Amino acid sequence: MSRLIIKSGHTERQYWQDLWRYRELFYVLSWRDISVRYKQTVVGVLWVVLQPLLLTVIFTVISRMANFNSEGVPQPLWIFAAMLPWQFFAASLAASSQSLVTNANLISKVYFPRLIVPAGAVVTAMVDFLITFGIFLLMMAWFQVWPTWRFIAVPFLMVLAFIAALGPGLLITALNVKYRDFRYIIPFIIQIGIYVSPVMYSSTVIQKKFAGWTWAYSLNPMVGVIDGFRWALLGGKGGISLPSFALSFAMTTLLAFAGVWYFRKTERTFADII
Repeated sequence: MSRLIIKSGHTERQYWQDLWRYRELFYVLSWRDISVRYKQTVVGVLWVVLQPLLLTVIFTVISRMANFNSEGVPQPLWIFAAMLPWQFFAASLAASSQSLVTNANLISKVYFPRLIVPAGAVVTAMVDFLITFGIFLLMMAWFQVWPTWRFIAVPFLMVLAFIAALGPGLLITALNVKYRDFRYIIPFIIQIGIYVSPVMYSSTVIQKKFAGWTWAYSLNPMVGVIDGFRWALLGGKGGISLPSFALSFAMTTLLAFAGVWYFRKTERTFADII
């Protein structure tokens, strides 16, 4: 007669093992989203390029009118270096927060770790990032700004940007399953977030003019990501504050753990509610 042995933490370990077992489903869902986005379309690809370029032009004009310092780097290149991680974050947050609802039929019929769905949405946004990253490299050559050894930090910063997008995405997509009004919050977060993040200005501006509130500013996860990208891509000409980066990194990590915890807590009810 066989015995059932229940061990503490076994269910949780089984879940993470299932993530690996269902990796092919992760590939399929990611590839499906990518193919739907780009197959038989020209506007989709052009928009990936045009959107950050148009925003860069607008923010360059505003930045020059406000006399923001670009720390010796051509203003368009300075802003585009920030647009890279920001556009990735915005696209990832928008896609991942709606991912469970848009895959309702699949979730209600088949078992698999639901974490695969929002993670796949973030991977789809990574394709857009790689396209715009190629445009940025061309801009660097045009302005004759060459990368230094700090360029090797880009893969780490890409992982950090992935985590910064996935954490809030998991929180909001889990809440959106039960409270559909949360889909209206995402455009607001993206619209406000681009202005409270150092996209068209440098973090040194905040540190000089609002020294007492730098800690609150650094609680924005994208502060560390954007400052890090500028530091790595612009040959060290983009300044970075280690305390500010550390606080932003800690907030990114906290949101990631909170997102995974709440997603796992509510995951078992998705199929019934959705």
